[in-house]
Amino acid sequence: MSMFSTGILVLTSPLHTLPLRIAPVLSSAAQVVERTLYVHLHPGLNLGVGGGQPRPVFIPPVVDLSSLITGLYSNAANVCGHLDVRVLLTNVRAQPNNASSPETGGTGVACNPFPSPQPLSHSPEVVLTDFALQDPGQSPLVAQCLQRYTGYCYVCTPGLASVLLHPQLQKLEEEVEKEGQKDDWDSRSERMETYSEVVVGGTFDRLHGAHKTLLNISCLLANKRFLIGVCDQELLKKKVLKELIEPYALRVQRLHEFLQDVKPSLQYEIVPLSDPFGPSVIDAQLQCIVVSEETRRGGEAVNKKRLENGLPGLVLHEIQLLKDAHHTEMEEEKISSSSLRSRLLGTLLTDPEQNKSHLPLVPYVIGLTGSSGSGKSSIAQQLEAMGAVRIDSDQLGHETYQPGEVAYNRVLEEFGSGADLINEDKTINRRALGRKVFGNKERLKALTDIVWPEIAVLVKERIQQAREEGKQVCVVDAAVLLEAGWTDIVHEVWVAVIPEEEAVSRITARDGVSQEDAVRRLQSQWPNTQQVEQANVVLCTLWEPEITQKQVRKAWDLLQKRIQQSREGAKPPS
Repeated sequence: MSMFSTGILVLTSPLHTLPLRIAPVLSSAAQVVERTLYVHLHPGLNLGVGGGQPRPVFIPPVVDLSSLITGLYSNAANVCGHLDVRVLLTNVRAQPNNASSPETGGTGVACNPFPSPQPLSHSPEVVLTDFALQDPGQSPLVAQCLQRYTGYCYVCTPGLASVLLHPQLQKLEEEVEKEGQKDDWDSRSERMETYSEVVVGGTFDRLHGAHKTLLNISCLLANKRFLIGVCDQELLKKKVLKELIEPYALRVQRLHEFLQDVKPSLQYEIVPLSDPFGPSVIDAQLQCIVVSEETRRGGEAVNKKRLENGLPGLVLHEIQLLKDAHHTEMEEEKISSSSLRSRLLGTLLTDPEQNKSHLPLVPYVIGLTGSSGSGKSSIAQQLEAMGAVRIDSDQLGHETYQPGEVAYNRVLEEFGSGADLINEDKTINRRALGRKVFGNKERLKALTDIVWPEIAVLVKERIQQAREEGKQVCVVDAAVLLEAGWTDIVHEVWVAVIPEEEAVSRITARDGVSQEDAVRRLQSQWPNTQQVEQANVVLCTLWEPEITQKQVRKAWDLLQKRIQQSREGAKPPS
């Protein structure tokens, strides 16, 4: 079966039967769609012969619909986590009393939810449905009916394909019929209370199923305006692996795209949050705040502040947390951005630069860097144990200060040759030299301009030696890799990160210095965020050693695959 980048799934089953069907439906859809899957709800839609060409109708916001959305995103995370699933709500709105019910699929509605086809961020190339065929011979006519129906609703790619998922669902359909359930979902379902203006807050990093559940249900609840506060700056400082949090502008862009797809009729307002409350405690127009069982206390704190400000409290609408069926021991049980960030460790975040053609593919050179206390040297030792040649730039730095070396003579010319700078064995007293440059950017630059180029020469010599010995991978262990501009001598940049407070603790324990000195040392180096911006791979040694070992093993195994692919790509065609 052909694969399509973007598809739209039209769900026609009665609302109360969909929870049983949604996992196999999504699993079947994932065999056809590989990137974005839109979901359009029309319970009771009749695509069969004899019913005429059905048109879209409004379906009311009911409690069962909210539960279905939660279950849909939960199942999507479990069975097709690679898909960007988006439940569309343009046709969900309270209906006038004289409107036709969704079961009829009729056209007698007060107004059309789609006066013109709605454009989506990604144009669907295929439409799928769970509609159950009574007669397999009807397939071509049902497919045409489905294509026309979808064209009424959304702007699709010309030549829209269609796929009926009924063969995979036939057994499930029989089970549902045995239960004797009826299709009177509208009369059985409790209507949701809706509000003019709704507010939520969150980080919204790497938009996932739990975020989408929160946003979709908020869109169900909101009739006019939806205010979204997005954590920024101060609120990110305590986040796990905060260096891997997407930039604020990117998170806002993805939020806006998702929301415009889901319910374009709402007025969206996305604002940065630098404190836990933001505009939720001063906006008099707000009526409802959507929370989870985990953030309910935050919602209660918002209401306390509102009362202090002379504003009425907000209705707290609580949604369920989504369980993460794939979480590991070090991850949260719920679907969370921090778990997703932890899964990025050891993987390729950005492709290596293409302008490295001047570097031979053998050996493949990794530049490993990180701030003081980050654990990069222990990572380098693990990579060495896996077969890499480790090149310790700090050790090479010591060599450049030896008598007779180019850097030795230039340092003495620049900083003097007094007894305070030269040891009895004629070597340079690096601690004394450090005192001369500490806190003086000009003097420090004068020193690094002398030493860094000489270290780079020695690094290149070690790489050449490894090449002559037939070694496949080299790891350049260098704290100053990025500051010194050595990225042109490595194929990939790997960065080890650690929270500053943990780095300070490690430095004081390891080197016997004060906390103040440790902080000053870290402040003299590139911050984690700046290093990560140039990283191809990121690793973190915050947790137990065995967890770091798993990260390094994953990074090494993925590296071997990349090396194999790059070398195969470099071979001339046979």
